[in-house]
Amino acid sequence: MQELYERYRRLLFTLAYQLTGTVADAEDAVQDVFVKIYEIEPERLAEPKAYLCKMVTNRCRDLLKSARKRRERYFGEWLPEPVPTEGDDSLEAIVRGELLSYAMLVLLEKLSPAERAAFVLREAMGFDYAAIADIVGKSEPACRKLISRARGKMGISPEEPVRPEAASEEWVRRFVEALESGNVDAVVAMLANDVELVSDGGGKVVAAVQPIRAPAPVARFLLGLAKQIARPDSGFTYGLADINGQPGLLFRTPSGPDTIGLAHVEGGKLSTLYFIRNPDKLAPFV
Repeated sequence: MQELYERYRRLLFTLAYQLTGTVADAEDAVQDVFVKIYEIEPERLAEPKAYLCKMVTNRCRDLLKSARKRRERYFGEWLPEPVPTEGDDSLEAIVRGELLSYAMLVLLEKLSPAERAAFVLREAMGFDYAAIADIVGKSEPACRKLISRARGKMGISPEEPVRPEAASEEWVRRFVEALESGNVDAVVAMLANDVELVSDGGGKVVAAVQPIRAPAPVARFLLGLAKQIARPDSGFTYGLADINGQPGLLFRTPSGPDTIGLAHVEGGKLSTLYFIRNPDKLAPFV
């Protein structure tokens, strides 16, 4: 059992995190599976990867049902919990090659638990339809329909790749430089026409309750924020960090992490900027 744990823990955590969007639920799901596995007859573990993924998926689907009720009562916008992915000592050593971008995690919230499970197993974990059918307990044609419906809800065409363009480190640096210069035209030039800024404060810190949309309002908000941070008495520091496998900005105050910023770009322009401010979601970055 220890060998199975060491071999599959990272993979199972990566799967569970993408199915739930939270570190705590992912950790609970993996822990529950390895507690229950002691009760399973060894011959049922002839294909351990598929069987363990099935157990984790079923546990996560149960967790998602209760999570949906909590998220309906959530104050403001709910965003997935970010995770540090810098170096081998990152949280739970996530399998980066099987981790969808942060923007995709946000889109997964549009799906039912069954659609989310089928989509993640196929597009993130690379399972074939036969394996997915066995894991989710449906026929192969039904699984294909689940994934097709998932793509439709997420606005992804059948031919479109499912890994949206995350902002590169060079792009993030240029964007920060534009904000620091206070040049409105330079900032607006880096924004898509349908740009959106989404903040998650969870009712515990100040954050925009509704998304801010369109270049002019987003630029005004960001330039105002940049001026506030630049004040000598603000106490803010910030820098680049590897978050969810992509370059992000980590803002700190003397009391600890304050905000994480993650960008989704399309064609070199900012499409969506996510600000995660809920202190509960910043614990891994302390």
